[in-house]
Amino acid sequence: MRETGVRYWPYDPRLRFELPIVQPTEATGLSVPTDGDGNTTMRLVGRVELPEPIGATLDVWWLRQYAGGLFVPLRDGTAGTESYGGGRYLLDTAKGADLGGDDNALVVDLNFLYHPSCRYNAQWQCPLAPPGNTISAPIRAGERL
Repeated sequence: MRETGVRYWPYDPRLRFELPIVQPTEATGLSVPTDGDGNTTMRLVGRVELPEPIGATLDVWWLRQYAGGLFVPLRDGTAGTESYGGGRYLLDTAKGADLGGDDNALVVDLNFLYHPSCRYNAQWQCPLAPPGNTISAPIRAGERL
């Protein structure tokens, strides 16, 4: 057992999926507050539907800042008690967190959920999960407190 470093829940292969990207019905942009006084702008590129036992839909965003790229933040039922209160990141291709896929599907592995940089240092400004990326189901996978 680890004595130091980041804590993780045990890997669960049932939480890895290749999911189709459902295209949005209309163009949607969003300015998401970071944990400080800034904002991050994003464009909705689609949604993925997580199967049971989670049974939730997550928005897939394109970052209009930084280096661009796909972005899927997630705030689940563990936020604030078992994981960082602001949520975790499932996918951030601008930072190299990409498990694969193509124009029509994404590889989604909830075991790779990780805390944003602002969890470790208040100087980092992190976009937090918007309503379409907030679910009540607890996901006990990935990084934890």
